[in-house]
Amino acid sequence: MRKYLLMAPGPTSLPPQVLLAMAKPVIHHRTDEFKAILKEVNEGLQHIFQTSNPVITFSASGTGAMEAAVVNTLSRGDRALVVRGGKFGERWGELCEAYGVEVMPLDVEWGRAVDPAAVASALKKNPDIKAVFTTLCETSTCVHNDIEAIGKAVASYPAILVVDAISGLCADDLKTDAWSVDVVVAGSQKGLMLPPGLSFASISAKAREAVKKSNLPKFYLSYDKALKSLAKTDTPFTSAVSLIYGLRESLALIRQEGLENVVKRHARLARATREAALALGLELLSKAPSNVATAIIMPAGMDADAVRKKLTRDFSITVAGGQDKLKGRIIRVAHLGYCEEADVITAISALEMVLRQLGHACEPGAGVAAAEKAFAHYHD
Repeated sequence: MRKYLLMAPGPTSLPPQVLLAMAKPVIHHRTDEFKAILKEVNEGLQHIFQTSNPVITFSASGTGAMEAAVVNTLSRGDRALVVRGGKFGERWGELCEAYGVEVMPLDVEWGRAVDPAAVASALKKNPDIKAVFTTLCETSTCVHNDIEAIGKAVASYPAILVVDAISGLCADDLKTDAWSVDVVVAGSQKGLMLPPGLSFASISAKAREAVKKSNLPKFYLSYDKALKSLAKTDTPFTSAVSLIYGLRESLALIRQEGLENVVKRHARLARATREAALALGLELLSKAPSNVATAIIMPAGMDADAVRKKLTRDFSITVAGGQDKLKGRIIRVAHLGYCEEADVITAISALEMVLRQLGHACEPGAGVAAAEKAFAHYHD
């Protein structure tokens, strides 16, 4: 049996403490015992989201929370500004269109961050826009968007700002309240170090006003139902009990490390990965890189999916490939969640060997040395 190293941007590896917590006997979700756990979890989520606003939990994947953000805050015929700089920005547009919301696309070259001035300009020209949808980390390109600046641009308009932080939460800094973000959605299987199955949404007072005006259909994903239950430390429907056990443990681990330190760790791992890729003579896709993962362009004529599959077959290391127009061109090496320096060193070492085997000329150990040098910068 070989050790398996998961270096994809979700699902991510799980700490043993979280795995053990989820192995506990299941209790009924309408008991005082479970309510006490929910109370602890709800307060922990507010800490992670850096908000005093309510944070609701859905038993659904991250896309469920994205869909909920659309159907709870908008009405058919409303206009929404959608930042489309990758597959997940495009998903916002697809969700809006599915419910009859008029999409005003703000297209951004894949690999680049959206210019907050472009958001401000669009709002100035179209003051009837009801919502702005964007991503903290555009996972398909590993780009980090400047949510603080976008928040400043949106705050003075009636529109609400909705941010997909599904991959970015805990890896890229996100000060929900301080940056005037109205709805933040996130998922369990990324920086929160849990299996897939839970998603979350923080909802500002401005967003709650939009909820009152929304007439789109919703039932299971209703903010109104979830907020009423949350006020009673409950959930409107059956909770994913074992995942909530794990969430309590992962939130405790993040508190123990310190949220600021968690973000710094992700930044440290990201920098080392980028330095290693450059030392191997490779090019990075993102011009505004996220701490979540690094998108590395493979050498001309080399199939990125062949690299990815060889990493899995020969070294039991899973990284992600490219999506849509980037398929076969890039690999995405994540340094997310339960990840440390040794994991990055191992992944880079394996990548070096695979690249050489597939014909790319690079000095043995060059990537590992660059990563070690980057880590040494933080330890000096």
